[in-house]
Amino acid sequence: MHGAVLADDYAWLREKENPDVATYLEAENAYADACMAPQAGLRDELYKEMLSHIKQTDVSVPFRDGGWWYYTRTEEGLQYAIHCRKSGSSAAPDADAPEQVILDGNKLAEGHAFFAIGATDITDDGRWLAYTTDTKGFRQYTLHIKDLATGETLPGEVERVGSVVWAADNQTLFYTVEDEEQKRQYQFWRHILGAPHAEDVLVYQDDDERFNLGAGRTRDGKYLVLESGSHTTTECRVLPAHQPGGDFAVIAPREDEHEYYVDHRNGTWFIRTNDRGRNFRLVTAPVEAAARENWAELISHRDAVMLEDVDLFAGFFVACEREDGLPRLRLWRFSGEAAAAAPAGEIAFPEPAYSAAPHINRIFETFTFRYSYQSLVTPSSVFEYDLAAGGSTLLKQMEIPGGFDRELYASERMHATAPDGVKVPISVVYRKDKREPGKNPVYVYGYGSYGYALPLGFNSNRLSLLDRGVVMAYAHIRGGGDLGKPWHDAGKMLAKRNTFTDFIACVEHLTASGYGDPAKVAIEGGSAGGLLMGAVVNMRPELFRAVVSHVPFVDVMNTMLDSSLPLTVPEYEEWGDPNQEEYFRYMLSYSPYDNLNAANYPAMLVKTSLHDSQVMYWEPAKYVAKLRTLKTDSNPLLLVTNMKAGHGGASGRYDYLKEIALDYAFLLRALEVVN
Repeated sequence: MHGAVLADDYAWLREKENPDVATYLEAENAYADACMAPQAGLRDELYKEMLSHIKQTDVSVPFRDGGWWYYTRTEEGLQYAIHCRKSGSSAAPDADAPEQVILDGNKLAEGHAFFAIGATDITDDGRWLAYTTDTKGFRQYTLHIKDLATGETLPGEVERVGSVVWAADNQTLFYTVEDEEQKRQYQFWRHILGAPHAEDVLVYQDDDERFNLGAGRTRDGKYLVLESGSHTTTECRVLPAHQPGGDFAVIAPREDEHEYYVDHRNGTWFIRTNDRGRNFRLVTAPVEAAARENWAELISHRDAVMLEDVDLFAGFFVACEREDGLPRLRLWRFSGEAAAAAPAGEIAFPEPAYSAAPHINRIFETFTFRYSYQSLVTPSSVFEYDLAAGGSTLLKQMEIPGGFDRELYASERMHATAPDGVKVPISVVYRKDKREPGKNPVYVYGYGSYGYALPLGFNSNRLSLLDRGVVMAYAHIRGGGDLGKPWHDAGKMLAKRNTFTDFIACVEHLTASGYGDPAKVAIEGGSAGGLLMGAVVNMRPELFRAVVSHVPFVDVMNTMLDSSLPLTVPEYEEWGDPNQEEYFRYMLSYSPYDNLNAANYPAMLVKTSLHDSQVMYWEPAKYVAKLRTLKTDSNPLLLVTNMKAGHGGASGRYDYLKEIALDYAFLLRALEVVN
């Protein structure tokens, strides 16, 4: 290819149906079990610790939708959540009303090693539920329709369904379907209740391999929206929700590199668009004149502020923004029926590093706004902001049993300097009484792809490392969306290596600043973050003591040169098209599988799933096989394959904890925190 020869001695591992492949993966699992056998007691201890910090029987904050209040609850000993509702007033559910179980994940999961609920939508009258399920882990979901009045599920199913949305007539369901080979949602169908699915009507098909379809409704419920989007371009079609048999109209025809998203209020489109700058602006247009020449600016583009979303209500809207890597929730009030609006303040947050986002807000006519807040030391919390009173009320904070004391922990925000002088944010959390400058083991997590902003949520599992003196850090490197679209642009395509050098700079800054012992550095990443792990280990293997790599995208060249694989063609907009020589040579320069060499490597735990639809199992399997022939050290190299799951690993909450216990036991042993 382009004058270069790519040799793949382990291509046979792609033969999923070959019994030798299963034998090989099971042998690797047996080897990993044998290597980790001395830590069996530690794994059990970690599992019990993490379980002790989870309120196993719990209930979420109910939210109102129509005449019902919806919530999920969990029960001790059960793997999956139970989805329920109660009737009630506009203010609260009726405490004496009987509970109606909508979906019980535990019953639906019976007989399946893996189970996940995908999309859900309920008709406006509250009677019909459309939902999808996956029982393999391959992220291919099956559509079901349930009559909530009788509890019966209708006969007939549709495979490979993505989005589901009901029209306002309570009879018409729209759904998207995935192409079996390309693994993208490419068809949009209309179904009438009571009719066989064989009579469903294909409304739209997108033949551009870069694009995925998604469908929903505007917050006021008045319009159906069909969004067709690639990594860099979107196109929206709309239809009045009470006219489901009509034709969808395009808001603005697709143009490469133009992304826009629409919502509706009082005869006006509200459009978030990046037509004037990468960080988006907000414009409005009359429903009857949606063409771009009629767009009127409401919030202008700003170089330092990313407009991530807009939550629209009858009397106000919330601009969800990101500035200096942190989320902001800024309020705007409408004046009358027109689209005119003025700033009405900002919801303040008290910590230096945190996550904040809209919670579930299904009521359009309201002056309250629910949002979620959490940080590295503050458990997940749901607040309700009252625009009239100008303040927030805490509705629920996740209870952390097992003796959690928030005051024992501290979080900080700092910046590392990348080789080109760019300042890269780092968020750090540690237990204050365990901190010994320059002596602590340090754990660094990274992702840095697809414009995904690394969330800074609370995770009680983390306490098992913090309480043993591990300083934990999260690197907000380029390629992610932490500082807006330009931050993403600066770490993709022909700038991808910035992602890796940023991460290395963050690790060096942490150890140089006394947050960790340079000889005790552990790193972790998954999927595209697994690519990060493979790249930085090849570049600087001596920098790290231990690596945990989940479902890692490490075989970049073989995957991106194979357009028959799911997702490959759409990914050209993130990594580049290696059929073009410039991109080929650049990608080849960092592809982890192609750059393995004879060297001392850190201790490595590489994890994958047989039914992964995003990063095929053979990528990490081939990577480990090749590395075994090259590494010149005696550090452990383990490959663990979940033979009954997909990209996210185990689906049950207890099974998932056991997977985390394995990761932590591996890290603690490699960092010599335990014997």
